[in-house]
Amino acid sequence: MPNEPISVFDIFKIGVGPSSSHTLGPWRAAQYFTASLDAAGKLELVTHVQVLLYGSLAKTGKGHGTDIAVQMGLLGEDPVTCDVDGIAQLIRNLQKDKELILAKKHSIPFDPSTDIIFLMKETLPYHPNALSFLAILSNGEHISETYYSVGGGFVQQENERIDSRNQVQLPFPIDKADDLLHWCRKTGLGIHEIVLENESAWRSPEDTRKGLVRIWNVMKDCMYRGCHHEGVLPGGLEVKRRAAALNKKLLAGIEYSGYDEWINAIRQGGNDFKYILDWVSCFALAVNEENASFGRVVTAPTNGAAGVIPAVLQYFVVFCKGDSEDAILQFLLTASEIGSIFKKGSTISAAMGGCQAEIGVSSSMAAGALTEATGGTQRQALMAAEIAMEHHLGLTCDPIGGLVQVPCIERNTMGAIKAITASQLALQSSPDFAKVSLDAVVKTMWDTAQDMSSKYKETSDGGLALNIPLSLPEC
Repeated sequence: MPNEPISVFDIFKIGVGPSSSHTLGPWRAAQYFTASLDAAGKLELVTHVQVLLYGSLAKTGKGHGTDIAVQMGLLGEDPVTCDVDGIAQLIRNLQKDKELILAKKHSIPFDPSTDIIFLMKETLPYHPNALSFLAILSNGEHISETYYSVGGGFVQQENERIDSRNQVQLPFPIDKADDLLHWCRKTGLGIHEIVLENESAWRSPEDTRKGLVRIWNVMKDCMYRGCHHEGVLPGGLEVKRRAAALNKKLLAGIEYSGYDEWINAIRQGGNDFKYILDWVSCFALAVNEENASFGRVVTAPTNGAAGVIPAVLQYFVVFCKGDSEDAILQFLLTASEIGSIFKKGSTISAAMGGCQAEIGVSSSMAAGALTEATGGTQRQALMAAEIAMEHHLGLTCDPIGGLVQVPCIERNTMGAIKAITASQLALQSSPDFAKVSLDAVVKTMWDTAQDMSSKYKETSDGGLALNIPLSLPEC
């Protein structure tokens, strides 16, 4: 949405997989609903709650864990702090007892099999990812609220902005890449420096720094967990985890304990092209295998594309000597601004734009960030972002079985590699001779999204989702 200030912490959110739009967004919507009931003094009057899922949320909600997410939100669990290892047991208990403690305060009867309704053939006009909460109170009053999960964990209530940032005035307002370049030229500041100045409208530089360090720590923990967790992903596709086996193969018996020793062990293995390529893929696989298992990840800018930014940033840290805290934060700040430009000028929702809106945007973010972090100019960074997206245009979202697994997990490896390639091309090129601007590719992506058939927009109604004959068990 143009003219709406977007913070780095709007683009990078800590949450739970497997989907920012189908898991994190509905989870937050459920929290907003219970909070509104509580604020009105009506929470303890509730006798019954139903949840209606529309459009893409209905069609791929089971595979994306939308039903689990709304239950967790209604229970009052928070995706940033909840025990991810305890989610399955909480849901099993709710299914068995058919009792829900609303916002951890008020017990009501609740049967997920009948009180969460998947309206496969109904879509609300504003956005394909819509859900409504219906509450009946003991005084006979009926309350209904509708929310839209618009991608990247952003949520809007019908006729009202939920994620509004109080319309703060930024020192450097930016809607387009040209706006960003204007401020860089006028001030002489780098992209990350412009972003840091804008973040001061919300909080102190020290608090921004602490928040970004926390974001990076969650990314690191997710990669490390994913590289040491074997087994089969949940959901019925029987997809085998690959990151742990690849990690073990690449390290060839080198012993280590903990993240820091792991990184040192990786560096011992050398610096040749194939080795680096394998590690970039391993980092991306690790994150998205965790994401597919209801692990804690960072939306970057979405959960389905959560592996691209960490993989490219880890590449920068391990193989490009980018392991200083300042360099890491510079990378994240630059990446977030590119993501904001796409959100304002196009979409970061696969239900609106297909996978170009997820993997494409994340690859563009990573390419621009890597370019500036490795010494490129502001124009080269924007050129790299453009190149990365240009070669994701038209990418469809067709998850098999509605699960964020095939082809989603491998696509993160492709997005990461394309980001690095785009960065290298931009660093070896002069933007003076570029034929396509970042703003042009943002507009083209939105035009493509509007032309794309709905069956390729996270509905599992087309593409691989139809052409791979698999039989999934009932969830």
